[in-house]
Amino acid sequence: MTKYLIIGAGAAGVSAAEAIRSQDPDGEITQICEENAGYYSRPGLAYYLTGEISEDTLFPVGQSYFERLRVHLFHSQARKIIPAEHSVILHNGNTLAYHKLLIATGARASLAKVPGLELEGVVKMDSIEDVKRIMKHAHRRRTAVVVGGGITALELVEGFRARGLKVFYFLRGDRYWSNVLDETESHIVEHRLKEEGIELQYQTELAEILGNKGKVIGVKTTDGKQIKCDIVGIAIGIQPKKALADEAGLKTERGISVNEYLNTTDTDIFAAGDVAEVYDPTIGKPILDSLWAPARRQGYTAGLNMSGRRNIYIKGVPFNVTRLAGLTTTIIGALGGREVDADVVGIVRGDSEGWRQMPEAIVTQSRFDVNRLRILVGEDKLVGALLMGDQTLSRALHHFIVDQVDISPIRQKLVGQADHISNVLADYWSKIVASPMRENYATIQP
Repeated sequence: MTKYLIIGAGAAGVSAAEAIRSQDPDGEITQICEENAGYYSRPGLAYYLTGEISEDTLFPVGQSYFERLRVHLFHSQARKIIPAEHSVILHNGNTLAYHKLLIATGARASLAKVPGLELEGVVKMDSIEDVKRIMKHAHRRRTAVVVGGGITALELVEGFRARGLKVFYFLRGDRYWSNVLDETESHIVEHRLKEEGIELQYQTELAEILGNKGKVIGVKTTDGKQIKCDIVGIAIGIQPKKALADEAGLKTERGISVNEYLNTTDTDIFAAGDVAEVYDPTIGKPILDSLWAPARRQGYTAGLNMSGRRNIYIKGVPFNVTRLAGLTTTIIGALGGREVDADVVGIVRGDSEGWRQMPEAIVTQSRFDVNRLRILVGEDKLVGALLMGDQTLSRALHHFIVDQVDISPIRQKLVGQADHISNVLADYWSKIVASPMRENYATIQP
C-alpha cells in the first residue's frame, strides 16, 4: 500500500488528496495542516474582513469531507524532510514516513524591512487568524496606514474603511497598480477610493513604524513626514515558504523548482501551489503563479502523478477576477508584467448597450456606474483583455484568448472602430455560439 504525505492543506494540498483518492482507493493519505482552522477559502478573507460574508462561508468543506476521502489530517507543522529516509519530522518530534510526498506549503506575506514591525497593531492578511486579529485591533482603533500596491493592499484599505477607520494609503509610485492597469484604470480606482474618504499618499514609502509602550502610534516616511495612526497594514508581496525544500537539498529559485510533472529534483517529492515555480510558455521561463485556481490545478495534477499517472501540467492563460474599489474586474492574458509582441495593438473603450445586453453571456452584476474594456490584439488573436465593471463579455473574451480563436475576420473593425469594439466582439461571439461547427472559427464572417 502506497503512503502519500501532503504538507499543506490549502487549495493545492486538498486538490492533490482528491486526485490521489480518485486513482488509488486503497492508498494511505496523510495531510499536515499547520493552521488550526483547516481548509478555507483564502480569496474570501477580504469579504470576511469587510463584513460581507460570515466566517462559516469561508469553509467549503468540513472535517467530514476529509473523512470521506479517508485522509488522516494532522494539525501540526513539518520541521524537516529527510529524503534519504523518505520521512518527515514534525514540530512535536514525531516522524511520518512516505513513498510519495507533496510540498504545498504556500507563501507568506513579505514584510517591509523597517523598524517597528514587532509593535502591536502591525498586521498582514495571510490567514483567517490574521483577519480575526485585524478585526480585533480595528474595533479599538481610529486611524490606519496601509502600505502596498496590489490587490491585497487594496483589500486591507477597503476592509479598514468598512470598519469605520480613517485610512491613509501609501503608494510608492504615482498611481495604483501601474504594472497591470493603464493610467485611466488606475485613476478610476483612485477616484472611487477618494470618494470613500481614503487619503492616497503618492510616491510615499514607509521608513519606520513609531511606537509607545509596545503599540503603534504612527509612521514615518522616507521623506521625513509623520502620520499618527494606531494600526499599520502591510501588503508588499509574498514569499514562498520553501525552507523545508532548501534544507532537504531540493533545487529552488524564488520557489521550489519543478518539471512538467510537478516533480522536484527528487523523483518522489512533488511541489504545487504558491510555493512552486512552474514553467510559463508565454515568457519561456519558470514563474510563481499565486492564484487560487492554478493552485488547485497544480495540486490535482501533482496528485495524479503521485499515484502513477504522467500528466503534464501546462500553465494556462492568466485569469483573475477581483474587485477593485467596488468594481468587479476581470484580467485575462498578457496585460502587464510580461513582454508582448511589438505588433500587438492595445484598444480601449467605455460603455455600450450592446456590450451589456449580449445574449448567451454570464453577467456577474447587473449595473455599474463605470464600465471599461481594454483588449490587446495580435496579428490574428486576442492576447489579453481587461473588463472593469460590467462583466457581460468576460465569458467570450476568456474563450477567445484561451482557445486562440482566429479574430482576423474582425481585426480591422477592432483596430479601426475603438468606440464600438464591444459590439463587434459581441456580434462575433454570437455567431460562434450559433455556429454548428464552432471549431471552424476562421470561416465565420462578420
